[in-house]
Amino acid sequence: MTVLPGFLDAHVHLALIDPAGLTAGGISRVLDLGGWTPRLATDAGPAADAGPEARFAGQFLGAPGGYPSRQAWAPAGSACPVAAPADAAAAVARQAAAGASVIKVTLNSAAGPVLAADTLAAIVAAAHERMLPVAAHTEGAGQASAAFDAGVDLLAHTPFSEALPEKLLTAMAGRMTWISTLDIHGWGHPTRAFAVASDNLARFHAAGGRVLYGTDLGNGPLPVGLNRREIEALLACGLTPDEVLAALTADFPSRTPVHRAAGPDAAGHRVTVIPGDRPTDPHDLAGFTDWLLGARSQPARSVPAPAVPTRSLTRPDLEDLES
Repeated sequence: MTVLPGFLDAHVHLALIDPAGLTAGGISRVLDLGGWTPRLATDAGPAADAGPEARFAGQFLGAPGGYPSRQAWAPAGSACPVAAPADAAAAVARQAAAGASVIKVTLNSAAGPVLAADTLAAIVAAAHERMLPVAAHTEGAGQASAAFDAGVDLLAHTPFSEALPEKLLTAMAGRMTWISTLDIHGWGHPTRAFAVASDNLARFHAAGGRVLYGTDLGNGPLPVGLNRREIEALLACGLTPDEVLAALTADFPSRTPVHRAAGPDAAGHRVTVIPGDRPTDPHDLAGFTDWLLGARSQPARSVPAPAVPTRSLTRPDLEDLES
């Protein structure tokens, strides 16, 4: 078997799903990007045997009346309106007090008003003062560019509204991280948005941009656990199998230095275990995907000492893949 750091889905919505199947489906860690906040401090980190480690953004920060405040799927109280730059610090402080490890902003001109440039910049500045990264949902012409100009750290989705110009895309590759979420565009029946997003991601990756595996779990008929279609889409965009593994085993987004612990439990209290040997043919992408889909998340202490040699990839092993 192969033991790896716990796999991360960097875009989920725990308020919209039953997360019970995540660990059986190979996911050890999740980043909730809006709409869910633990009711009690003890809810923030499930016990090692109970489920994936969860970190979260808290409320969606957006313009008054903006996305997703009018969406039927959005849980009550999940949106925090920020009307002016003077309101930004308090909105960020509210999420930080709840335990958020990232701040989520929404820029969706297709669904309502969006944050003014000075208000967005004030939110980013307030978050960065607290060493919190900022993730943005961008939808509509010019919104990905607006996020970049404001200093946003992550795009919660690969941009799908428009093909980004090469100069902007190259600049983004030098500073931003993108979360993939390609399969939401058709759920196996690719749409125009899927084609646009895939082209943007392929060029972003070719320019050296950092990609995290994320599914937007809760948005439509997505599997609870590893998503074959998301993995196949990443491979089709030019990521190698090693780069897909790096996208899955990356640390949680952070603006503070990360201590890369040694050993298979470097990602936290759970590890990923995959039966069998990884295919040795680097061109056998189907075989790699089939092997990867056998992954299960287990508490590190439950992984027995192997009776036969076991390949264990640690954080130091994966450091070059992530850089």
